[in-house]
This record gives sequence, structure tokens and C-alpha cells, in this order.
Amino acid sequence: MSIRIHPIKAFNDNYIWILINESNKQAIVIDPGQAAPVVAYLEESELELTSIWTTHHHYDHIGGVAELQESYPMTHLVAHTEHNVDEDQTIKDGSTVSAWGCSVQVWDVSGHTASHVAYILDIDGSKHCFCGDTLFSAGCGRVFTGTIEQLHDSFERLNGLPADTLLYPAHEYTASNLRFGLSIEPDNEAMQQALAQAEDITAQGIPTLPVTLEHERAINVFLRTQEASVIAGVKSEMNIEDEKSLTIFAALRELKNNF
Repeated sequence: MSIRIHPIKAFNDNYIWILINESNKQAIVIDPGQAAPVVAYLEESELELTSIWTTHHHYDHIGGVAELQESYPMTHLVAHTEHNVDEDQTIKDGSTVSAWGCSVQVWDVSGHTASHVAYILDIDGSKHCFCGDTLFSAGCGRVFTGTIEQLHDSFERLNGLPADTLLYPAHEYTASNLRFGLSIEPDNEAMQQALAQAEDITAQGIPTLPVTLEHERAINVFLRTQEASVIAGVKSEMNIEDEKSLTIFAALRELKNNF
């Protein structure tokens, strides 16, 4: 079975990820904040929508759900009870979802919101993580209804995935996140190269995503909280009580909020 994963652009910088089963022309969409671009892609590609998964309740991730349910009444909606949708399958940490026989693990990755989940899909031994607004390339989500402690724990959990795991964030924030990262680690050559590449390909309208966890470990300051260069960069910007990972992580988020 061949599953293809494709980003559908929505709003200014959202990606609605679509999983396509090439053998039966069925599709699953994740976080459809808008229905119109999804419908257009489904019709153009002659695909049948069979399922919708949501990572959290923000409108730019669920705004198109009801319209898609109306247009495709056989669609199976997978969501947490607090995602503000009328789900068919209620999920929480530890739940399992199926994608054409492939096992999908549901992880609690709260912080951005209190009920944020990620979907970890295993295809032929390779992991694909749909992490919503928890982790962005070179960055992390703002804290809204969750806590900074939850977000830090979620990053530690995601960092435990295999290095070759592909991460699928829901926004194109890579270049701006890298500019912030370089304000903390100005001598990070991996970041410098990633920023040049991100600016080049986004200018062409090409997504910077997905990215591997291995790549993120080199260029995402929120995954690098125990690196001496990151600690020094934070200390140059603000006073901190200690050098614990959570302290550095929280300081980085505060600095990013005002960057």
C-alpha cells in the first residue's frame, strides 16, 4: 500500500495535511481550518474523504470540519472531547487510530492548548508525526490554555522519537523562527544554512515541511535547552534563576513572544 502525504495551503500560513491512499483513492485530512481548499484538492485529485483528525480546538484547525462533514457525510471524525467538534471517535493520550490498517498512536502533547494531541503514524517502519501547533520547525507554539511546563514536557516526549521521524507542523513559520534562533545562537551554522534555504524555497512557494527530528535537534533552540550556546544566549538577554531545561525553555518562549 502506498500512502502519500501532501500539504494543502490554507489562510496565510496554515498547512492542512492530507494522507492519500493511492491504491483506493481515499484520503484523510488533519486540522482542516478551511473546507474550500480541501474540497478543491479532493475534487481535482478525484479523492474520497474518509476521515478527519484534529490536533486541537483553535478555529484555524477546525473551522472547515462541519462543512466537510456535510459535503462528505460518511467521513469519520477523530477528535478529543475538548476540540469543539462533533466527533465520531473520541481520542486521548494512548488511543489508537487506524489509517488503512496502519497503526496511528495518539499522544498528549499539551502546552499550546490543554488538550492538544499529536498523531504518530507508522508507515513501513518509518514514523510520521502530525504535531499541530506544539512544535514548529525551529520553534514551538505559544502557550494559550496549556502551561509552559506541559509544553516543555511535550517537547521532551517528542524528542524521544527516532531521529529519522518526519515532523509535520501545521504552520509555515520556519524562516521567522530561525531568525529568532539566530538571535540566541548567532554562530549556529546549521541554523544559518537552514534560514538561507527556508527563505529561498518559501519565496518559490514551496513548503519547508516536513522536517526530520534530527534536523530539528540541530536548529530548534527549544530542543537545545541544555546546549551551552543556548544557555549563554538566553543569559545575554535576561536574568534567569538557574540553568534547568524548563527554566531555559520558559525564557526562550518569553523572548520569542517579544521578538
